[in-house]
Amino acid sequence: MKRRHQRILEAIYAEPTRASLDWQDIEGLSIALGAELSEGRGSRLRVALHGVRAVFHRPHPAKEASKAMVRSVRRFLSEAGVEP
Repeated sequence: MKRRHQRILEAIYAEPTRASLDWQDIEGLSIALGAELSEGRGSRLRVALHGVRAVFHRPHPAKEASKAMVRSVRRFLSEAGVEP
Protein backbone atom coordinates (compact mmCIF):
# COMPACT_ATOMS: atom_id res chain seq x y z
CA MET A 1 0.00 0.00 0.00
CA LYS A 2 1.31 3.42 -0.91
CA ARG A 3 1.94 6.02 1.77
CA ARG A 4 -0.98 8.10 0.43
CA HIS A 5 -3.38 5.23 1.03
CA GLN A 6 -1.91 4.64 4.49
CA ARG A 7 -2.60 8.30 5.40
CA ILE A 8 -6.20 8.00 4.21
CA LEU A 9 -6.68 4.81 6.24
CA GLU A 10 -5.30 6.55 9.33
CA ALA A 11 -7.64 9.51 8.71
CA ILE A 12 -10.64 7.15 8.50
CA TYR A 13 -9.75 5.65 11.90
CA ALA A 14 -8.88 9.02 13.49
CA GLU A 15 -10.88 10.30 16.45
CA PRO A 16 -12.74 12.60 16.40
CA THR A 17 -14.24 11.51 13.09
CA ARG A 18 -13.18 13.74 10.22
CA ALA A 19 -15.60 15.07 7.62
CA SER A 20 -13.04 16.48 5.21
CA LEU A 21 -12.12 13.26 3.38
CA ASP A 22 -12.67 13.21 -0.37
CA TRP A 23 -14.83 10.31 -1.45
CA GLN A 24 -12.50 9.60 -4.40
CA ASP A 25 -9.64 9.05 -1.94
CA ILE A 26 -11.76 6.50 -0.05
CA GLU A 27 -12.59 4.72 -3.33
CA GLY A 28 -8.89 4.73 -4.25
CA LEU A 29 -8.01 3.18 -0.89
CA SER A 30 -10.63 0.47 -1.43
CA ILE A 31 -9.12 -0.39 -4.81
CA ALA A 32 -5.60 -0.43 -3.32
CA LEU A 33 -6.81 -2.87 -0.64
CA GLY A 34 -8.13 -5.19 -3.36
CA ALA A 35 -11.83 -4.45 -3.05
CA GLU A 36 -14.22 -5.18 -5.88
CA LEU A 37 -16.32 -2.13 -6.79
CA SER A 38 -19.48 -2.21 -8.87
CA GLU A 39 -21.91 0.52 -9.81
CA GLY A 40 -25.44 0.41 -8.50
CA ARG A 41 -28.42 2.54 -9.39
CA GLY A 42 -27.97 6.28 -9.05
CA SER A 43 -25.07 7.13 -6.77
CA ARG A 44 -24.83 3.69 -5.16
CA LEU A 45 -21.51 1.87 -5.06
CA ARG A 46 -21.26 -1.79 -4.07
CA VAL A 47 -18.00 -2.75 -2.37
CA ALA A 48 -16.78 -6.26 -1.54
CA LEU A 49 -13.58 -6.84 0.45
CA HIS A 50 -12.43 -10.09 2.09
CA GLY A 51 -15.93 -11.55 1.96
CA VAL A 52 -17.59 -8.49 3.48
CA ARG A 53 -20.04 -6.51 1.34
CA ALA A 54 -21.42 -3.00 1.72
CA VAL A 55 -23.32 -0.44 -0.32
CA PHE A 56 -22.37 3.22 -0.09
CA HIS A 57 -23.92 6.28 -1.66
CA ARG A 58 -21.46 8.65 -3.28
CA PRO A 59 -21.82 12.13 -1.81
CA HIS A 60 -23.23 14.78 -4.08
CA PRO A 61 -23.07 17.63 -4.88
CA ALA A 62 -20.17 17.88 -2.43
CA LYS A 63 -17.18 15.62 -2.94
CA GLU A 64 -16.39 15.14 0.77
CA ALA A 65 -17.71 12.24 2.80
CA SER A 66 -19.85 13.12 5.81
CA LYS A 67 -18.89 12.04 9.32
CA ALA A 68 -21.60 9.37 9.24
CA MET A 69 -20.24 8.00 5.97
CA VAL A 70 -16.67 7.93 7.34
CA ARG A 71 -17.95 5.97 10.36
CA SER A 72 -19.72 3.53 8.00
CA VAL A 73 -16.53 3.06 5.98
CA ARG A 74 -14.57 2.52 9.22
CA ARG A 75 -17.07 -0.16 10.34
CA PHE A 76 -16.88 -1.85 6.92
CA LEU A 77 -13.06 -1.88 6.92
CA SER A 78 -12.99 -3.16 10.49
CA GLU A 79 -15.34 -6.04 9.62
CA ALA A 80 -13.11 -6.82 6.62
CA GLY A 81 -10.08 -7.03 8.94
CA VAL A 82 -8.37 -3.83 7.77
CA GLU A 83 -6.71 -1.75 10.49
CA PRO A 84 -4.24 1.15 10.21
